[in-house]
Amino acid sequence: MKRMCMAPVVVLVMLLTFVMAPLHANAAEEKVLNLFSWSEYFPQAALDMFEKETGIKVVYTTYESNEAMFAKLKMLEGKGYDIVVPSTYFVALMREQGLLSKIDRSKITNFGNLDAKVLGGPFDPTNDYSIPYMWGSTGMMVNSKHVDPATITSWKDLMRPEFKGKVLLSSDLRDTIGIALKALGYSVNSRSEAEIKAAYEFLKELKPSVLVFNVESTKQAFIGEEVVIGMSWNGDAVIAMQENPDLKFIYPKEGLPLWLDSLSIPVGAEHKDNAHKFIDFTLRPDIAKMIVEEFLYSTPNTAGWQLLPDELKNNNAVSPTDKDLTGSEFTNSVGDAKAIYEKYWEMLKTN
Repeated sequence: MKRMCMAPVVVLVMLLTFVMAPLHANAAEEKVLNLFSWSEYFPQAALDMFEKETGIKVVYTTYESNEAMFAKLKMLEGKGYDIVVPSTYFVALMREQGLLSKIDRSKITNFGNLDAKVLGGPFDPTNDYSIPYMWGSTGMMVNSKHVDPATITSWKDLMRPEFKGKVLLSSDLRDTIGIALKALGYSVNSRSEAEIKAAYEFLKELKPSVLVFNVESTKQAFIGEEVVIGMSWNGDAVIAMQENPDLKFIYPKEGLPLWLDSLSIPVGAEHKDNAHKFIDFTLRPDIAKMIVEEFLYSTPNTAGWQLLPDELKNNNAVSPTDKDLTGSEFTNSVGDAKAIYEKYWEMLKTN
């Protein structure tokens, strides 16, 4: 009798198990990857290859700044996306706030293709939360039709009177204050208010020579000869030089700000296995080569670099030497000093 009374319960449990099991299986095996990244930052051909090889559909959503990405991920408590692409010190910020998941290195079989020089940055010393994707520099671009590149060796050359009204500076706070800090012999990651204030004074003195503060259209400004000297990301510089052969990219002797964009997995990612597969896919030499050829920034992937054509291997904007990078630093978190940077940046823009 007891057995007869329990039978409906057993049957119900079995039915529920039967109904729910496929749901769990589907959730675990869902062939989706939600990628949250900068616009035009992954070759479409590479995304197509990944989808074809794995059957995982990539849903690509974009942002225009680290700040926008961070704010959205924080609002969503690390949910909604499987891969994000933070730059240098934003990795540390997101890690400190519990927004990133630890990466399972055992699933990243191509990790050994990475150059040791870009590993172990101060923002993620053991690369537990970030895998390098692309890196580059903020250097100086000049138009050789208007100025002899051989005479430009320092950030202080921006001050030369003949460049008044013809200078472009970046609208990125850390990059622009960073080059001023470098010009004065300080670190791009200075936390000293006295040093940051000195950088502000340098930029304030330079401001009458500045035609525009811009980060989105630097290529067009140089190609169209609206400006003859100024700041440029190295990848933008290569594209601009292809359009206008008079343009030259220069590494100032004081050094310059370096950036590194990495692949990270948000803590609330729903498809972490797919995320690991995607990270490993981008570390393949053939894919790393494809990324460089598409966007012309520097690759952290030594195996991929070996596959590049000589014209890119020998282009120091794409493949800088150790000498080119003397004195250069990756931009890192400055902690509470961030408010000091923002204060002087606002003063620069309004005065």
